[in-house]
Amino acid sequence: MSKHLLKSAVAAAALLAAAPVAAQELTVGLRAGPDSIDPHWSTLGSQAEALRHVFDTLVDVDDTLQLQPGLAVSWEAIDDTTWEFKLREGVTFHDGTPFTAEDVKFSIERIPEVTGPMSMTLYTKYVDSVEVVDDYTLRVTTKGIAPALPNDFTRLFVVPSETGMEAGNEEFNSGEAAIGTGPYRFVSWQPKGDLVLERFDDYWGEAPAWETVIRKEIPDDAARVAALRSGEVDLINYVPASDYLAMQNDGDIETFVSDSIYILNIAPSVKDEEPQPITVNGEEVEGNPLQDLRVRQALDMAINREVLVDIVLEGLGTPANQLMPEGFFGYTDEIGDKPYDIEQAQALLEEAGYPDGFEIDFTCTNNRVPGDAVVCEALAQMWSRLGLTVNAQALNGTVFFPAAAREEYTMTMSAWGTLTGEAAYTYGALVHSKDDEAGFGNFNRTGYSNPEFDEVFDEGTQTLDPEARRGLYEEASLIAMEDRALIPTVILQSVWAAEADTLDFAPRVDQETRAYAITPAEAAE
Repeated sequence: MSKHLLKSAVAAAALLAAAPVAAQELTVGLRAGPDSIDPHWSTLGSQAEALRHVFDTLVDVDDTLQLQPGLAVSWEAIDDTTWEFKLREGVTFHDGTPFTAEDVKFSIERIPEVTGPMSMTLYTKYVDSVEVVDDYTLRVTTKGIAPALPNDFTRLFVVPSETGMEAGNEEFNSGEAAIGTGPYRFVSWQPKGDLVLERFDDYWGEAPAWETVIRKEIPDDAARVAALRSGEVDLINYVPASDYLAMQNDGDIETFVSDSIYILNIAPSVKDEEPQPITVNGEEVEGNPLQDLRVRQALDMAINREVLVDIVLEGLGTPANQLMPEGFFGYTDEIGDKPYDIEQAQALLEEAGYPDGFEIDFTCTNNRVPGDAVVCEALAQMWSRLGLTVNAQALNGTVFFPAAAREEYTMTMSAWGTLTGEAAYTYGALVHSKDDEAGFGNFNRTGYSNPEFDEVFDEGTQTLDPEARRGLYEEASLIAMEDRALIPTVILQSVWAAEADTLDFAPRVDQETRAYAITPAEAAE
């Protein structure tokens, strides 16, 4: 071999050694995908999970929801109503445009202008104004004290300011406006089908292992499991409880289990006129029985949470007694385990004037999280022991969530996760009286309103001292749960599965499947 060829071979070997992991493809089978490629369209977890591959958030979280830098490298409150964010330098969008503070400002101001099925204003409710100090410094003035602003910005996806306010679903879904700073570029998307992504080689962070990622939406549990077993996909999420035990005993399959932040909550409408009539012997009752606390207490007491966990979910969950898991900021120890007492529940119904029960519609999701449809049916059966006739219906999220937003249901069940790790996110959205100006009650579909709760909670949002704020949130939590504003049932666990010894995968409590955090098993050895 000539010296010239030898030098070329050595150089090529060195280049290969320094290069990212060789081009590979990862195909993931997922129960749900995005409903739009616009990252400001919906708050749904499946939406955020998919689009964070393309778009970065201002603040990120690790797999236990602890805050960590995203496009912002640091943040601090410089006075009671001003937060300053220092931004990451040297970041480019997929079209080569440099990332600056103007893009963050535009993204914050765009969110209220987007009319989607589940408004993202939940994450910008504290923002009063945004000031660009320089290319890499941003100041956000808040409506009063806002200690949780960085937590909310973990869902602030950043798009280029050049996108323009006029860009909508058509531009994002076609790929024209699907330009982010994330680890992957958008290639194509088929609604309810495949989202295809390619690695962005100029990504500011660690280069992902996979050159191509295909996220296949497979809502049917059996079909998703079959896709894994046939080799059509490399990894699946939301393994149903009915398949989990068999997979544990299958040497060809590896399962990954994690606690989650998601709780299945029952939401009883307490409006003067219920959206779907409640009847006794075929005749619509006068007033709304769900307004009576004794009726809501009866519904709560008739739920056997141990059975839901051990039998219905086959052990993949834990009983829930409030809207957040234990250890979250605002969880209170003053609420004990929820008692199952069918006799006391029947006595409460009789005391409320419904000794023979009533007939009620109960609407749930069937593809939002593992077990939602089977828990829905199990609850209907449990309530039948009270003498209730429960018309349970589990619907696809594309049908359920828009109708729920229009408040068309009398009683529902769906999952909610405290994605920011603290009570302001959950109680402010689900329980607080609707207050469009303050940005509270965005997801209050029941009409619940308690001035005592609002006063305590509002004081908490304006309290900088963490321990004082924690105490106020715990008090608010206690009020809401004593009122049965919502009725929590179970905290879910999540299961992923892959062919044994093929992937290095760490499950997350927010249930997200982030392809850029997955590596081939041999790369981790």
